[in-house]
Order: sequence, then structure tokens, then C-alpha cells
Amino acid sequence: MLVERFLKYVSFDTESDPSSETIPSTSKQKLLAEYLVKELHDLKVDNAHMDEYGYVYAHIKGNNPDADTVGFIAHMDTSFDFSGKDVKTRIIEDYDGLDIKLNDDLTTSVEVFPFLSNLKGQSLIVTDGTTLLGADDKAGIAEIMTLVEYLMTSDAARGDISICFTPDEEIGRGADMFDYKKFNADYAYTLDGGPVGSIEFENFNAASADVHVSGISIHPGDSKDKMVNAILIAMEFNSLLDATARPEHTESYEGFYHLHDMSGDVSNTEMNYIIRDHDSQAFAFKKNQIVKARDFINNKYQAELVKVDVKDSYYNMASFFTDQMHIIELAREAITAQGFDPVSLPIRGGTDGARLTYEGLLTPNLGTGGYNYHGPHEFAVIEEMQASVEIIKNIVKIIGER
Repeated sequence: MLVERFLKYVSFDTESDPSSETIPSTSKQKLLAEYLVKELHDLKVDNAHMDEYGYVYAHIKGNNPDADTVGFIAHMDTSFDFSGKDVKTRIIEDYDGLDIKLNDDLTTSVEVFPFLSNLKGQSLIVTDGTTLLGADDKAGIAEIMTLVEYLMTSDAARGDISICFTPDEEIGRGADMFDYKKFNADYAYTLDGGPVGSIEFENFNAASADVHVSGISIHPGDSKDKMVNAILIAMEFNSLLDATARPEHTESYEGFYHLHDMSGDVSNTEMNYIIRDHDSQAFAFKKNQIVKARDFINNKYQAELVKVDVKDSYYNMASFFTDQMHIIELAREAITAQGFDPVSLPIRGGTDGARLTYEGLLTPNLGTGGYNYHGPHEFAVIEEMQASVEIIKNIVKIIGER
């Protein structure tokens, strides 16, 4: 049922919208939420429900009252970077480790993605290249739902289990309306991407920076010493930021500024950045550079041409685990028991777990078997998804038997 579930979930278009002010940002996310609630009810999880904000909550009673309550979390939305509407999937069985032709114009190549050769012999779920797949994070949802199905028919020792499926993770709002009291877990794990066997508890500090540039539009025939071109001022502003600190020039723990959207005309131009860094001091420095660039431009032109709005989104959760490494060790034990070597790498991004951890619910992330997120080259490995289910079963078992 794992694969069938996943294929059903990716048929829902759940793209979130960063420009929306509603919660969730798109009402279509609630369609998947409603479906998940119905499926949970069919599995006899009668307390499952969707709240007014589109969050799905469910609880499974344990049979060991002394065991910890563990939570499992995944998000329902897909990235706004690429369409997730009308996803057409294809399963490649016994993959040959070579280039994957998605359509006449697009190929997922080993040259660009050399790790593909390591997946030879496994079964891959790909798209036709016109949409993303949605494994981020519907693979996580399918794995948690498969765990639920197992738990509802098993009498194995366990503590209480809390489940939540969140909206709007891709736009940094997945924890905004999260109900900690209702969720009621001692700690939790997000299942949100990466190769199976990964356990992630280091992530970027993250902020957004919205930059507005005001200009003066004058007919170009009469504009000498009068026109102020907001587009050119915006370009000048961007040139003041470190050109080596961009996503295309960074890796591992290196942070960046990412100009992901720009629009406007001579009179008004908007630029939207995300700012990322693992190191808190470097993170603060980058945010300050945005402010300094504003001040430089405004001082140079002796006018308030540039306004900036910098907002923190989430923080690196690594420091919160210093005295709580048993949560990480538990996951490592569960991964090892499934025959994998646990791998801990810094997340060059974020999960709901970053916000949840910062606010007191320690929540590292586990790999789900998905790759190449947020674009047409995204795919999932069936064997890794199946192993991910067994790993979270192991977590429940280890907790229940202690």
C-alpha cells in the first residue's frame, strides 16, 4: 500500500503560495488534508481531524504507559518553485543506473546527478518532466500513514504516538499555527526528505528580505537629471552584496543571499531575497549587509529610495540537542537496525522541525528516499521509502520496549 498511497497523494495539487495571507496559503491543501482524515478514520483512528488552519492531527494510544510519546510529522504542500499540478508518474523497475529520459526535451543525466549510478537495480518513481513529483513531502506522509496502518493492527509494545500533517512548510509557515498542546509529544521526527538513513539536526538559520525601490518616472526625452530608474537602483543594490555568497557558489555549511524574485518598472521595483547561514554570527552579518546596502544607496542619492524588511524565519536547531542527544541516538539505533549506516549532514534548507525545535518540541529530520526536490528531476526510490517505514517502526519499537 505504500506506493499506492504515495501515487494517490501526488495526484493532489497542493502548491503553497508565499504571496497569500490566508492560512493555509492555498485552500487546495485542505483537499489532501480531508482525504488524509478520511483515510485515518478508515484505519480506525477515530480521533483524526483537520483543524481550521488545515493541520491534520491524530493520536494512537500506546500499551506501555511508561514509554515516551513520540511524534511523526510531514508536510502536505509542495514547492511554488515548480508546478505540482497534474503530476504524471512512471515507475522504473530495476533501474540501470544510466540517464533517465523524462520526455523529448528533458533528461535526468548521470553527468549532472552522478549519485544516480549508486541507485542501479532499485525502483524509481519519476515524472514526465513537466511537473515536480511531490515526494517532498508526500513520501513522508505515505510512510507515516503506512506506519499508522501497521500500528492499528499490531499489539507490539509502544508508547503513545502523535501524528501531524502540516500545510505551508515550503513557504516557512508550517509551524505558524501548530498546536503543541494538542500534539502532546515528548519529542518528534519530521520525515521530510533526503536519502534513507540520514538523520538531520543541523540546518540553516533563515530570514527573508523584501526590498522596495522607489524611482521617478519621467519621459525619457525629458529625463536628464530628473529620472530615477528604480530597476537600475535595484541592480546597484544587488551588486553591493557579496557575489560569491550565492547558492550557485556555495555548499556544505556556507551561507548565501538568494535573489529569488524581482519585478517592477522605473517607478517601483521589488526584490525578494532569502538569507541563509548555519553560523549565527555569519547569519547576523548577512542580514546587516542588507541594511548597509540600503543605507549606502539612500546616502548616495540623498533620498529614501530603498526600504527593506528583514524577517527571521527559523534558526539552526543543532544547539538545542546538546543535552538531548538521546533523541538523535535513538534514530541512529533505528537506522542501524535496518542495515544502514546513519549519516548526519547539515541541511542546506529547513524543515518544520527547525521552528518546532526552537519553540520547545525537539524534532530532527529523517530521510524519506526522495531526491532532486523542487523541480522536474525530482524522484523517489521505492526501496528507500519502504526502508524508511521500517526505520520509524524501529523507533516506535525501541521506545516501547525500554
